[in-house]
Amino acid sequence: MATSTPGGGQTSLGMAPNVAGLLCYVPCCIGFIFSIVVAIAEKKSHPVRFHAFQSLLLHGAAFAVWVVLWVGQAALAVVNLGAVGLLLSLVGMVVGVALLGLAIFMMIKANAGEEFELPVIGPMAKGWA
Repeated sequence: MATSTPGGGQTSLGMAPNVAGLLCYVPCCIGFIFSIVVAIAEKKSHPVRFHAFQSLLLHGAAFAVWVVLWVGQAALAVVNLGAVGLLLSLVGMVVGVALLGLAIFMMIKANAGEEFELPVIGPMAKGWA
């Protein structure tokens, strides 16, 4: 579900809300660290807090998937089925590209001022924000 948020105002961090929301979804640890800062420091802007919590949950889910794939590959290598582990590598690459696409989509939505809720983690983030 996507809801539009009014554009005006600054955040507690002195940024425009759409820019702060966009920065929460930047890949490669930048968005993760920024989301932690926003979750702790942001007091004024509910939409920015929503994006921060949703980004933290998304990063956590991505990390959990990565750990499961890595453990699966290690277990297959131990039982001498490393060739099957290559399939898990392929699955990991597809998941990585999908997560990158999702991050770009969420950055576009946040920059437009929309609070787009992801299916499972969106309602959780809305409740925490």
